[in-house]
Amino acid sequence: MTIRLRAHHLLCMLTYVGKGYTPAFTVNYDRIAERLSQGEEIVIVEGPDDVCAPLLTEAEPHCFNDSVAERDRQAARDIGDLLGRRIGAGERIEPDAILLAKLRAGFGSGLTRTACAGCEWAELCSAIVNDAYTGVKVGGPPC
Repeated sequence: MTIRLRAHHLLCMLTYVGKGYTPAFTVNYDRIAERLSQGEEIVIVEGPDDVCAPLLTEAEPHCFNDSVAERDRQAARDIGDLLGRRIGAGERIEPDAILLAKLRAGFGSGLTRTACAGCEWAELCSAIVNDAYTGVKVGGPPC
């Protein structure tokens, strides 16, 4: 199978430690984190993805907001610059240890965090970076 992710979730997955919007969201993300850790392929999508799925039944899910689409554009640009490749809808990515290490290095240095401006999770993510990614559920801390 393939995991469908919007671009900014390539950043979120780096610091995911089992916290989320709702219990259903967290259970779903835990399953996705396990699949990512096993190296399951990612396909980039526009709009709501597999991580968003539990939130889509809400009256007004934030996953459709223009601000979230802009977050995706910023993340795709920054990650693409970091990796030297296009990150956009339809692109396929293998989440191996080398990729995760590159993404975490870029995230930790701030190179790929433009998309994180104003995010309610930014403080938690910064704390996780400062703790050397201890407890992350996707791929574990870098070597």
